[in-house]
Amino acid sequence: MKIVVTGTRGIPNIQGGVETHCEELYPRLAAMGHDVTVVRRSCYVTPQNRIAQYKGVKLKDIYAPRKKSIEAIVHTFLAILYARRVHADVLHIHAIGPALLTPFARLLGLKVVMTHHGPDYDRQKWNKVAKAMLRLGERMGARFANEVIVISTVIDHILREKYHRENAHLIYNGVNIPTVAETNDYIRSLGLEPHRYVLAVGRFVEEKGFDLLIKAFAGIPHDGYKLVIAGDADHEDHYSTLLKQLAREHDVVLTGFIRGARLNELFSQARLFVLPSFHEGLPIVLLEALSYRLPVLVSDIPANRLSCLAPSDFFATDDVTSLEEALRRKLAEGDTRTTYDLSPYNWDYIATQVDAVYRRLR
Repeated sequence: MKIVVTGTRGIPNIQGGVETHCEELYPRLAAMGHDVTVVRRSCYVTPQNRIAQYKGVKLKDIYAPRKKSIEAIVHTFLAILYARRVHADVLHIHAIGPALLTPFARLLGLKVVMTHHGPDYDRQKWNKVAKAMLRLGERMGARFANEVIVISTVIDHILREKYHRENAHLIYNGVNIPTVAETNDYIRSLGLEPHRYVLAVGRFVEEKGFDLLIKAFAGIPHDGYKLVIAGDADHEDHYSTLLKQLAREHDVVLTGFIRGARLNELFSQARLFVLPSFHEGLPIVLLEALSYRLPVLVSDIPANRLSCLAPSDFFATDDVTSLEEALRRKLAEGDTRTTYDLSPYNWDYIATQVDAVYRRLR
């Protein structure tokens, strides 16, 4: 089948949970025989990333303005026109913002699959108008997509209760079991020692709660530990500027956006992984930390409550005192690794599930 994918910034090596999802999923679907094209936003394509295909997936770069309020909707509109022009069998739209244009795609005769990655209207970065548009996008996707995929039971319940969409397909995000890095040259270059730092990973947006983490870490005895945050902002704004200033004031190590061997080394040598988010769908970065068998400490939002985690792995969301107490407790425990049950999050199995959804539209 000819599949055109939109709603993502693009692949490969572009920051974001949806982007990681697509980078893992679509090469597997291409290997299963599908003709897959991922439509990338031109403003995220660098000279180093200007390629025509990736692991069997075709890449089509289409204009998108580098402005967070309009880039997704402008790009999705153009991607839909492209999908119609190439006679796609399926248009796969990721996320509820781009899903606003689901009715338009259906009017053009396209069959649409929408993956709901989370209620983005809960993100602090959006104003009231943007949040209203995201809610409308969720409604349009839930009502007009031929097939809907949700990545967590929390999202499935939202669609059932709000839109009476009873037939969504629950297909989780996935994770690869990594090869643990034996070298530590990169972390040494950052001034870190193996197993003597706390790690957080993600984009510099308010709902990730990194400012809360910095304040909590500053409030406890460090005992030689350092805090490392790997990531950066897609769009430099007031929050990301203040976050970087706060990090400098408290001697937090910021790596910028990294992937591959460097990120592997950071995960491999960390003492503790922390995810202080206020909002998530099903966080791939948490699954990645679990794949390295790391001790974890996460906010107690529903999306983080994986069945393989213990009650001691959570702290009260947006509560700096609760996070301070949890950090003290976790760092006082022995430096041990834990084997988690990650069998529901296998990318190969996930690809077969998505393939089955596509075949329903034949």
